[in-house]
Amino acid sequence: MNHNSNKLYPMLFKPNRKTLVWGTEDWTVSAVAGSESIVDNGAWVNHPLPEVVSQYPQEILGKQVALQYHNQLPLLTKIIDARLDLSIQVHPNDEMAMREHHKMGKSEMWYVLDAEPCSYLYAGFKERVTPYEYKKRVDDGSITDVLARHEVHAGDIFYLPAGRVHAICGGIKLAEVQQSSDVTYRIFDYNRPGLDGRPRELHTELAAKAIDYEVYPEYRTEHQETLDERDKCLDTPYFSIRIIEASQPFHRNVVKYDSFFILMNLRGDSIIRIRSTKDEVKLPEGVSCLIPAAIADYDIIPVHDTTKVLEAFINNRKSLKSLISDFLHWT
Repeated sequence: MNHNSNKLYPMLFKPNRKTLVWGTEDWTVSAVAGSESIVDNGAWVNHPLPEVVSQYPQEILGKQVALQYHNQLPLLTKIIDARLDLSIQVHPNDEMAMREHHKMGKSEMWYVLDAEPCSYLYAGFKERVTPYEYKKRVDDGSITDVLARHEVHAGDIFYLPAGRVHAICGGIKLAEVQQSSDVTYRIFDYNRPGLDGRPRELHTELAAKAIDYEVYPEYRTEHQETLDERDKCLDTPYFSIRIIEASQPFHRNVVKYDSFFILMNLRGDSIIRIRSTKDEVKLPEGVSCLIPAAIADYDIIPVHDTTKVLEAFINNRKSLKSLISDFLHWT
């Protein structure tokens, strides 16, 4: 049952694919200027997403999100299909991105959808290097020698806070959730030309200022997926991620988070049904939808045997521990 007059409903978007030197990138939900998602269903069909959000910022984003992010959608989701290695790169944090570009910083996460045998990616350093050594290794092409290399399989998760050097390599398809920013510092690109035949621009100096040179014990995010249960796999200062693999209708009442929810369908077609309005949308594999905060009480219904959905949102629900901390602070 669909009520086309409803202004708040699960929004689907027109395809928004970019072809790059290494493969393709589908921007499934985007409010980034110049690459905005266009609504593909319901009352807002053919309208750019930022325009829709500007009409109902608190109802769509959530009151806290609208306040914190000045009525702007703070997340961007993509499906990345890397046939060749991406450049070695890093992203600035909020402070540096605002200072240098008047934009949001870029922390992100990857969920591996498919990986050819023995395929790998880079995330973080495996040994300590100085800024001087970093620049020297960029110059002589040996930067990958000091990066942590991870063989990957479907279901692997990597969180990449701003400052962590990283690269997706060939043979990997993944879902990416990130802050709504297009700021990337390219460190090393294997001396290859871009699609225009010219060498792609490098940002060695800016990257040197953005990099976190620390070596960490683990770069992969441990998580456990269980059929018909919610996998609480990642909570960061910038977004939270849940994975739901369902073989039967799965109820999600998440109004308490005071946030929009982006649902990325990772596997198996599903139907998303809003409980308050009875609105339904079909969410095919590989497609994303945005559920406004005000109606974030829904069922995920597999069309066939099972469906797997990634939820991305801003967690505004305070834990008991932080509530007690606030109470003690003010008493």
